[in-house]
Amino acid sequence: MALQHELGHKHPFASKEHEALLSVYFTANRIKRRATNFFRDHELTDVQFNVLSLLKHQSNDEGGLTQVELSRMLLVNRANITSIVDRMERAGFIRRTPAANDRRYNLVKLTPRGRHCLEATEKDYMTAVHGVMSVLSDDELVSLIEMLNRVRESLAQTRA
Repeated sequence: MALQHELGHKHPFASKEHEALLSVYFTANRIKRRATNFFRDHELTDVQFNVLSLLKHQSNDEGGLTQVELSRMLLVNRANITSIVDRMERAGFIRRTPAANDRRYNLVKLTPRGRHCLEATEKDYMTAVHGVMSVLSDDELVSLIEMLNRVRESLAQTRA
């Protein structure tokens, strides 16, 4: 269904650029709502799942990531990552240990509980992702990724 009709607009958008931008935003909003419901059913939040996934798949040689690295990878500020890590540590999903090469930093690592929770959720998550994205061919997925990369590059260049 066209975005104009989904939003109940009576007239077409003034520009294709505006329609495309709203379409990305509206689609992202729908994905966020679907993700919230999905992760609630798995007793996680999307951010918690992303932290667990990053720790499993992106960890350094010591088996963890610093809070600065997590903050950059999650696109959240340092104050937010501290509260996220605090809550996840209290829940038993992760633990902080001093970094071997620099005691000023802590490494955040998965606990057995965190690893189990991630493994119990990952398969369902990937099934849901494939279900949503299966309407696009492999070539269309590559094109979508490339187009969104270009939009983000444009945003980065016009940040000022």
